[in-house]
Amino acid sequence: MGNTCRGSLRGKYFQGFSQPEDPSRRSNPSDPSDSEHLPKQNPNSADNNNSNNNNNNNNNINNNKRNLPFKKDTIMRRGPDNQAYYVLGHKTHNIRDLYTLGRKLGQGQFGTTYLCTENSTNIEYACKSISKRKLISKEDVEDVRREIQIMHHLAGHKNIVTIKGAYEDPLYVHIVMELCSGGELFDRIIQRGHYTERKAAELTKIIVGVVETCHSLGVMHRDLKPENFLLVNKDDDFSLKAIDFGLSVFFKPGQVFTDVVGSPYYVAPEVLLKHYGPEADVWTAGVILYILLSGVPPFWAETQQGIFDAVLKGHIDFDSDPWPLISDSAKDLIRKMLCSRPSERLTAHEVLCHPWICENGVAPDRALDPAVLSRLKQFSAMNKLKKMALRVSEANGFLSICLVMNVCLYFIVK
Repeated sequence: MGNTCRGSLRGKYFQGFSQPEDPSRRSNPSDPSDSEHLPKQNPNSADNNNSNNNNNNNNNINNNKRNLPFKKDTIMRRGPDNQAYYVLGHKTHNIRDLYTLGRKLGQGQFGTTYLCTENSTNIEYACKSISKRKLISKEDVEDVRREIQIMHHLAGHKNIVTIKGAYEDPLYVHIVMELCSGGELFDRIIQRGHYTERKAAELTKIIVGVVETCHSLGVMHRDLKPENFLLVNKDDDFSLKAIDFGLSVFFKPGQVFTDVVGSPYYVAPEVLLKHYGPEADVWTAGVILYILLSGVPPFWAETQQGIFDAVLKGHIDFDSDPWPLISDSAKDLIRKMLCSRPSERLTAHEVLCHPWICENGVAPDRALDPAVLSRLKQFSAMNKLKKMALRVSEANGFLSICLVMNVCLYFIVK
């Protein structure tokens, strides 16, 4: 399985978040959860009052012009068939002169990812082809530009997918990137069969290392989740790469964001309360760690609103199996990453210095309960079903996705 084109869900499929009656009981909540992507709501930041109902909308791209591969002042033109032209701001090489596009690797809301081969070297890459017909607003175009800019900005990190180039033709924007053919993280864990706390610590170190790099370069990811990490090589766990920066934005120290984005199981409380910064990424990484050690998310319910309520409540279950057998150090780290007050939450750097996760740390090398692998398998299957449901729902509407998601939640809880 290679890189996938995930895209973000818009408000079309999900109801808006309903704030609780007494928000004062949580002065500074935490981070997001999983599901599919949340719709953006009132996307304004303290530094930028331009609103945009798109998935990645804080216009911080104007605040950081490093590696900008397109002209800022280019106007989007539309032809008689309503296609958007000059998304990249300039004419590019024809991708088919440089690459041969092959089989489909994945499908998202805005486009499709294909295997592609560079004609001059025969090296295989992944090509994410975004349909320009679906870029219906200026903000949609800015989102694509920002994603490409951020990928260039983060290039060089060993656990972040490398962008090769961006191309445009009358119908599509093509982003060519490193091929990750080793499959998804959970699939690899399940396939191994033997799984320990120490292995979970090693994987968490990679994920939080990506967060630390992003934050040090002024980038907030905003949509960390296991599906957005793929292996380059299925036999090398350390070849894990972050692949999707579609919701990422540039930020300045102290800048406050208000647009609700992310994926329900992983969303931080402060995101739901529309007052957040990069601390939300640490919360999300904490949710991933909880899942890696137990096989289930820390905050779940049968409805999206129920998930949000659980996130805001912030109660973490360390009583159910397998938690009595998990080390105290692991639970201490999770508590500090899932702290509801962002100001008291560990930074990514502090997480990497924690005794459970640091080099030669205290994470035990004993096998976790086999039930954890079974739950991970169910959780992974649920995510795959949701992706299928999203594609079906494009044709059949809101009810089909709600039905499939409720069935998925029923089986994972069981």
